[in-house]
Amino acid sequence: MPLPHLVRFDWAMKRLLRHKSNFVVLEGFLSSLLEEKITIRSILESEGNKDDFTDKFNRVDLLAEDSKGELIIVEVQNNRELDYFLRMLYGVSKAVTEYISEGDLYEKIRKVYSVNIVYFDLGQGTDYVYHGR
Repeated sequence: MPLPHLVRFDWAMKRLLRHKSNFVVLEGFLSSLLEEKITIRSILESEGNKDDFTDKFNRVDLLAEDSKGELIIVEVQNNRELDYFLRMLYGVSKAVTEYISEGDLYEKIRKVYSVNIVYFDLGQGTDYVYHGR
């Protein structure tokens, strides 16, 4: 008897999200996880979001927003990275700077959350869900 083909969550999520009509599935997951109404704004092209050729890639998979206008960046990561927490910090910092315009007051900086679905041990905590600050 052949083994069934297993479908990975990241593959299923990206395939499902190719159609905006399916955003409600992930919006429901994120709303439950964050206990806040979440709306997906866009799927981000992770390899094409460099502002300058010297800039690092910001491998965020999608951008969402909560009911207070705060931003949520979501990334699915399969490969272990030793500096993953620094990469998360970079992604959040990039989102902060992309959503404020020249001339805007700094009080207009929007709070940004980073949701990372990873397939490796982050090396901290004892549960499947980590809340860092």
